[in-house]
Amino acid sequence: MLNSMPDAEVTAPAPAVRRRLSADERRRQLVAIGLAKIVETPIQDLSMDDIATEAGISRGLLFHYFPTKTDFYLACIAAAGRRILRTTAPDDDLPGDGQVEMTTRLMVEQIERRRGFYLALVHRHGVADPRVSEVMDSVRDGSTQRVMAALDVPEARRDVVRAWWAYTEDRALTWSAVPTGERPVSLSQLVGECVAALHALLRISS
Repeated sequence: MLNSMPDAEVTAPAPAVRRRLSADERRRQLVAIGLAKIVETPIQDLSMDDIATEAGISRGLLFHYFPTKTDFYLACIAAAGRRILRTTAPDDDLPGDGQVEMTTRLMVEQIERRRGFYLALVHRHGVADPRVSEVMDSVRDGSTQRVMAALDVPEARRDVVRAWWAYTEDRALTWSAVPTGERPVSLSQLVGECVAALHALLRISS
């Protein structure tokens, strides 16, 4: 015969306690949700109701943290800019040339994976706000500084390296628009050509 406990002694599992998020934690949560969505969804199609529902809050509370849809979008792409810089960081233990090759390859791969979003970031599709350009500028400035530090490029030639990054982005966008089997050069060839162009520019401008 199976033993049974009196009802009074049966301990039900305690319900999970839902911790109240701080204002900063809530903003980070909302930006994380938005960032995941705008990678694939144009800003004009972004549903604030969907964002609020996924976060488990009301639409009104979402707008408490971000007064307008544009404010929310800008917070998301600013986070995207920081993520791009993180995911394209080279190994500091590599020699200078190796760091430049690695960060170039990582940037090309990043653009290939998220080409639509990167195009929107570069051309400000869906939102006419000058602060979008500031995000793109921050990515280029951070990438430029990495190359300058790796190759010990003098400050006087910062504009050369920055212009080279714009060239590399354009090459990557054009290359990634072609179906994989039809691309005129491989990833390694593209990276090699971009790096060679950098060294050529630095020699010419010296």
